[in-house]
Amino acid sequence: MTNYLYKNFLFLALVTVSSSISSESKETMEGYWLTSQSIVQVKNCDKNLCATIEHLFVDDDIDPKSIMDSNNKKRSLRDRPLIGINLLEDFPSSALGMKVLKNGKIYDPGRGRVFKSNLYLLDDGTLKVEGCLISICDHEIWQPLVVTINEDGTRTAEPLK
Repeated sequence: MTNYLYKNFLFLALVTVSSSISSESKETMEGYWLTSQSIVQVKNCDKNLCATIEHLFVDDDIDPKSIMDSNNKKRSLRDRPLIGINLLEDFPSSALGMKVLKNGKIYDPGRGRVFKSNLYLLDDGTLKVEGCLISICDHEIWQPLVVTINEDGTRTAEPLK
């Protein structure tokens, strides 16, 4: 997976730049983030924070848009594409400027389950995303990205420096 992540990220970073959208990750959780398997956009969605999957890192011969939410516990949702789904619930968008958000929920598409979640904007600009089951927690560090939308509608992602 690391090779695919690197290859896909490198491809995205080499596309021609035309207009930039800044992640502003050092002050807010809002923006684009590189996860272990995707690029996610965190934004305000109707008074709540949402994190939509914008891109999936998959093998070269697989169309990321063809990957479905096949592990979802709700059978009716298993045919929806992973790209575009929201991963976060119950985090008020009014708290976007805060460094710590607790007591929300996060959807894990790999397990098809929703977990209790906490978000921590760290001093280095990364986002610690924590998922908990009862009192056992695990986390992933998301890296901030600057995403550029090109004239042809394609996007370029680069690490925030």
